[in-house]
Amino acid sequence: MHKFFMFFCLLLISCVSFLLIGADKALDDETKAYILMEAETKTVLEEHNSDLRLNAGYLTKLMSLLLIAEKINNGELLMTDMLAASESVKNTKGAVIWLESGDKLSVEELLKSVIIGNANDALTVLAEAASGDIGTFVMDMNAKAFDLGLRNTFYFSPYGYFEENEYTTAHDIAVVCSELAKYDFLTPAFSTWRDFVKEGRVELVSENMLTRNYGLHIGFKACHSDESGYCIAECGKNDSGNTFIAVALGAENEDVSYKTVKSLLKNGFRQYKVTSTMFPEEMLKPLSVIGGTEKAVETGLAMQGKVTVSKDKRDLKTKVVYPEFINAPVHIGQPIGCAAFYSGDTLVFETDIIVKKDIPSLSFGYVFKSMLLKLIE
Repeated sequence: MHKFFMFFCLLLISCVSFLLIGADKALDDETKAYILMEAETKTVLEEHNSDLRLNAGYLTKLMSLLLIAEKINNGELLMTDMLAASESVKNTKGAVIWLESGDKLSVEELLKSVIIGNANDALTVLAEAASGDIGTFVMDMNAKAFDLGLRNTFYFSPYGYFEENEYTTAHDIAVVCSELAKYDFLTPAFSTWRDFVKEGRVELVSENMLTRNYGLHIGFKACHSDESGYCIAECGKNDSGNTFIAVALGAENEDVSYKTVKSLLKNGFRQYKVTSTMFPEEMLKPLSVIGGTEKAVETGLAMQGKVTVSKDKRDLKTKVVYPEFINAPVHIGQPIGCAAFYSGDTLVFETDIIVKKDIPSLSFGYVFKSMLLKLIE
């Protein structure tokens, strides 16, 4: 009986493993690329071809929205600002809200039109307000991509029109989404499935069905075209404040794209947590100083951080490496070693150990002055 029970357990484990592997293989076969990333730490938790350069269609607008969100955040644009459409909105391709030259809408309405309704004429107005003209806005998009370290992304327009030489990756889109997730004022629009603008005359409907049926949804965008297939960038946040981003590019159909990101996000919330390093600096002993005006200097970490780890891992382990002494002069903030944080055997965070004070070198004048002071005493 005992042997039969053991055999049954092993068989059950094997079947579950087979099903999980089979599920992952199915996602790989049905989607060109995908990624799961924790938003705050930008930790990659799962991926398939996440650095493969692909056309992602209207997901390009996520970078456009990031630039505009930054302008709003620093006060250069206000949600209540009324912006007038220029002649550039004429003959705009794709989704539109039928703007004509001279029409005025608030930044808030224009943002809703882009986020929910994918409106290219509304984006034209916002891009021109942000950068002066569309050409400069595109240069700003590529400059921002460079600043974020996105070396596999290049933009030709703010809109996401198909262009053979435009490309991005699942990873790079996830990074853009992690930046967008910082701006709470975008969440209402990103979470809306249906709305109206232009005094109720124009209806907006989001292509991202998860705005309707995914309870943890806080953004972002879904799209499809013959060239790019079905693409989606989705962000979920739970009651604990954990935020995960899932991106799927080139899915065979809409169902596959939704299934992929929901499966990834489920894994994120079920398997991972965000924790702080919280290393007590009092555990670092003072560092001896040779040839300085003081014999030792206090040390500390350049920064503490947050890391994403598996929920089944216990506390982080820390390894510190720094010398027994240092030669003067010593400058505040000078790196003299490093602290490495491990979850199991995996390095998850690393920072410099620095000195906390300036210590000049001994000089003849300093020694002479010290001797005089001792004599006076």
